[in-house]
Formats: sequence, C-alpha cells, structure tokens
Amino acid sequence: MQVHISPSMRSITISTSNGLLDFMKIKVAARHISYRTLFHTMLILAFLLPFIFILTAVVTLEGVNKCSSLDCLGRRLGPRFLGRADDSMRLVGELHKLFNEVIAEQVPDELVIPASFGELVTELRSKQCDAKTVAIKLKGMVEHLEKEVKLAKLQESLYKHYAATSIPKSLQCLTLRLTDEYSSNAHARKQLPSPELLHSLSDNSYHHFVLATDNVLAASVVVSSTIRASQKPEKIVFHLITDKKTYAAMHSWFALNPLPPAIIEVKGTHQIDWLSKDNIPVLEAVERHHGIREYYHGRHSVETNLSDNPRVVSAKLRSRSPKYVLMLNHLRIYLPELFPSLDKVVFLDDDVVVQKDLAPLWDIDLKGKVNGAVETCRGEDSWVMSKRFKNYFNFSHPLLASTLDPEECAWAYGMNIFDLRAWRKTGITEVYHQWVKENLEQSLTLWRLGTLPPALIAFSGHVHPIDSSWHMLGLGYQPATDVDAVKKAAVIHYNGDLKPWLDIGFKELRPFWSKHVNYSNDFIRHCNIIEA
Repeated sequence: MQVHISPSMRSITISTSNGLLDFMKIKVAARHISYRTLFHTMLILAFLLPFIFILTAVVTLEGVNKCSSLDCLGRRLGPRFLGRADDSMRLVGELHKLFNEVIAEQVPDELVIPASFGELVTELRSKQCDAKTVAIKLKGMVEHLEKEVKLAKLQESLYKHYAATSIPKSLQCLTLRLTDEYSSNAHARKQLPSPELLHSLSDNSYHHFVLATDNVLAASVVVSSTIRASQKPEKIVFHLITDKKTYAAMHSWFALNPLPPAIIEVKGTHQIDWLSKDNIPVLEAVERHHGIREYYHGRHSVETNLSDNPRVVSAKLRSRSPKYVLMLNHLRIYLPELFPSLDKVVFLDDDVVVQKDLAPLWDIDLKGKVNGAVETCRGEDSWVMSKRFKNYFNFSHPLLASTLDPEECAWAYGMNIFDLRAWRKTGITEVYHQWVKENLEQSLTLWRLGTLPPALIAFSGHVHPIDSSWHMLGLGYQPATDVDAVKKAAVIHYNGDLKPWLDIGFKELRPFWSKHVNYSNDFIRHCNIIEA
C-alpha cells in the first residue's frame, strides 16, 4: 500500500502495491489548507487504512481468480446494497432449465426412487450423481407422491360411499323399536289424521306438502322444521309416503309425537292400490333388469381409476346408490295420480331443513308452467350451481345429441312447487316412462345419475325458475359452503353423500339439522342417537 502526497499539498492519493485498488483520492484547495482540515483528513485515514488493509489481506488469502474482495463483501452485506445479482437467483434459473429438460422424459422403471427427501440427501452424499439424474429422481418422487395422494382420495370416496349407502345401527334400532311399539301399543296405531280431519287431505285451502321416505328420523326433521318455520302451522297438511317395511315405524313416530295444529297423514305404498309394479311395468323393469342390478349392487370400483378427478369419482359413486331403483324415489312423477283432488303441492326431499315460512310459494305465478324450481346453472358457487344438461347426459350418444341441448340449464329436485292442474294437461309422466325405458334398452348409456335426468327431459319446457334463496343446495358434498348463506336460505338441502345424520357429515353444517331432533325422546335416547 502506498500514500502519495503532492509537493503542493493539493492532493493525496492512496493505492495498493499491486495497483488493484485506487481507493481514495483527496484534492485539497491550494493555498488555503488549514491545520484543522489536515487533522480531519488524517483522522479519516486512520479509520480507513485498517479497513483497506483487511480487504487487501482477503484478496491475498482467497486469490483474485476465486473471489474479489468487493465480491465477497457483497455476499456479506447483501446483493442489493452493492447492486450485484444474488447467486441464489442464478441457481434457481439453472434449476429451472434443468427441470425443463427432464419434464418430458419418462422416469426409467429400473431407477431406484428414494422414499423420502432425507433418503435422497443421504444418497447424494454417498454416490456421485450428475444434476440431470438428481432431477429425474426428484420427478420420480413427486410422481409417486401424486399417485399415492390420488389413490388415497379414491379410497376416501369409496369409503364415504359405503358409509353413505349403509344404514347406521342407531337408525336401524329406531325403526325396529318403533315397529315393535306399533304392534304392542294401541296409541301408536291410532288413525292419522283423526276422522274429523280427513276432509283436510283434499282441501285446497290448506298448504299441502309431500314427503316420500323410509328414514323416520329424517322425516321427523323435515316435518318439524317446516311446522316450526310456518307463520300459520294450522294451514299445513303433510302427506308422508313410505314403503311397506317402514310403514309401522313411521306411523308410530307421528302417532306418538303429533305436531298440532298441523295435520299429518302417513301412508304406505302397499296401501295405494294402483301404485304397483304390475301397473307400472317400466319401474318393474328397473328393479329386475340385470344391468341395473349389476350397476347398483355390483362392484363399485369397476369404473374408477387414478386419472379420474375425485369429484368425478364421487359423482359416479353417488349415481350407484341403490335408492335410485326404489319405488319411493320415483313417486314424485306420479303426484297428479296420487292426489287427484289437489291443485298445488310442495314436494320435499328427506334431506332438507326448512328455515322460513314456505306459504308464499303458493302465491308464485308459475305462468302456466308445471314445476317451480331453482335453476342450478348460475350462482356464486361455481361447483354446486354450474349444472347444465351436459353434466347429466352422455351427449356422445347420437340419440341425445340430436334431441337435447347440452347447454340447457338444469334445475334441482328437493324443494319444488308443482301445479298439478297444469301437469294433468301434459304428457310429462309418459315422457318420463319413455326415456327410462329407452335408457334400459340402451344399457344405461344415456345417463347414470339417478332419477333427475329423465325428469330433466320430461319437464323440459314446463319449468318456471324461482329465486335461488328458496333452495340452497350442496350441503352434503360442498366443504366450502358459505355458512352465512345457509342461515339466510329458506330451505337448505344436504344433497350428496355427507348426510347430517351420518358421522361423515360436515360438523359445521350439522347443527342446522340436529337442532330439530328431539334428543330427549325415549326412542332417540334408547337407540343412542346423540347430538354430535
């Protein structure tokens, strides 16, 4: 290091002996230099010279070719401070180019893929691997994990399907105890409704609700929530229809747990003379058809594979629910025949909860249409409210491609106001039968998702859209359901596998349903049905 002071004291130059650094040059004004200025200058030099000495030592120790002093200093003080690019960013760029090279390459079958990141690091320490081999191994690890995750999701969907289609032990207990009560307790067999109220069953001044189900607990929630939400419960008539095996239990429950002033009728399908498989050969064929039995009762993993989206798999499994071949699930298509004296009815599914008075539904002008329903092709929830005909039908089939519009808006079952007078002037039921028969003849290649598809065809041109606030869907499969929106809806629908009476149901949505269950009831307690 050298310090040069000009004879005129006009400048002071400091440089290293090898000429690498020309660190400071101080010019001093001529003739007017003072001792104070000189003192301050020397004081600054006293601080700077040791620092410069250290930098020079670094250059000597590290070598100029490996790392310049400013370069090493830049690493320590930060790339932004000295305006120099960060080496880590350069490394990321190199990795990006490397990954692009291997993204289209197949992982060799003979390549041993580490089971964990720690195992990969250990392998790199013990073996000499080039960068491309490491990248391929990382790709193999990621692909293996993706496969494992997809497999786990498929298994989850299958287990949920089995849980949803099976009957919980507590609900079986409830049905059996109530059936036993029906045979031993005269009060459980009393006429519903009482003789003096029979006239109300065909009186159009009442608001008539229809519910078809074999689930006693679910039926109790639908009926009690509807009556509780009504401003005029004395105007409500409930028509409950169930199958023969559940009739005694259903009758016992509502006979022993009346909900006055509302009127409740319980009827079994075996008590409706014309509603038989002999008179409805299409439904007889549905239950007896070999392909139907194999599809709904066979191995449910046949059409699933790892390439399927989990939502698609769930939809496929839901479509295999045995309930879709039961008479109860087809009953709504026979409402005009079931209730020949009624003008309008509201049909409810057994997995709904009513939260607001539904009387205004009878005041809606359906403009000559038959079915007042919420459309499911528009709404804030892009999953639940994005259903069109293309979501339900196989439009690769020429019959459907030439008959239906794939972009036609779908609508929801579960809460519908039906104008039975207008219905009787149409051929809706006949069209329904025709398409169910056609699908059987086509080996279920037209559609496979339950009873809604043939209804979509049969009611096409006969649907009047009602406001979506009347009917909120998706509580049985949408994990991101807006709870605030649930509170505002008139009817909430737990459509999907995750029913609120099952352990697999969404816990944050279950209270909207469970608050209508009377957990102090002796039958409920004895069957160990407890509030979750």
